[in-house]
Amino acid sequence: MPIDFHIPLQVRGVLSTITLWDILDIVIVAVILYKVYELLQDTRALTLVKGILVLLALTMVCGWLDLHAISWLMQKTITLLFVALPIVFQPELRRALEHLGQGKFLGPKFFLDDEEARSVVNELGKAVRIFSKNKIGALLVIERNMGLNDISATGIHIDGLITADFLVNVFIPNTPLHDGAAVIRGKRLIAAGCLLPLTENRSLSTELGTRHRAAIGLSEQCDALIVVVSEETGTISIAENGRIVRHLTVEKMQALLRPVFGTPQSGIKDMIQNWRKERK
Repeated sequence: MPIDFHIPLQVRGVLSTITLWDILDIVIVAVILYKVYELLQDTRALTLVKGILVLLALTMVCGWLDLHAISWLMQKTITLLFVALPIVFQPELRRALEHLGQGKFLGPKFFLDDEEARSVVNELGKAVRIFSKNKIGALLVIERNMGLNDISATGIHIDGLITADFLVNVFIPNTPLHDGAAVIRGKRLIAAGCLLPLTENRSLSTELGTRHRAAIGLSEQCDALIVVVSEETGTISIAENGRIVRHLTVEKMQALLRPVFGTPQSGIKDMIQNWRKERK
């Protein structure tokens, strides 16, 4: 026996007013909100957003309960918060504007095919193995979605294809570029001898030197992945999202780097390319 679903008249009235443009409008807003969430994900700003949402909820509850004094106080607090938001969320706003200005708000920054990604990761592994074995200090900043032009501007512009020999020459001790960081974009080394901001985290181990603190400091401000090789011990570490993982092997480091270089873009262009490959 078929089930007869009865749609209320009010719902029918609302559905009858929805047009294709309304659906498109909702989809665009949903994509924008999702991208904003991606920017805030795994950052301290996400906690601040949750706090603001709690304040808004409390304000609404106080209004419903006619708690006039508390409602007045909450409304004034929220007004002050909106004035302070550009200051509190300055790193995230800057990141979003950089993505928007570079046309990367809706997609990844670069894409390497599987062969190129394997080549870059292998060359990085060879270089880091030499650094670790010979206790050569190194700082490799791998750019992801957020542009690092402001960081690369503090060093020497290079724009060279990544090879192990090239990286070893950059970090030869007692050379001008040895103490700075090298910035990697895709399969190219775009700058070396760059200066990174130091972390203000006071709870870090005293064993961590300036290179490690600089790597953590940059990872707190952007989505870059930073590889550090200690000059004292040859230990290999990776910093990401304000955290650092130490005592890695070269193989483990390469496993962590592969998704950074090998993540494919999703879009019409890639669908067409995959379709062509299947046809062949």
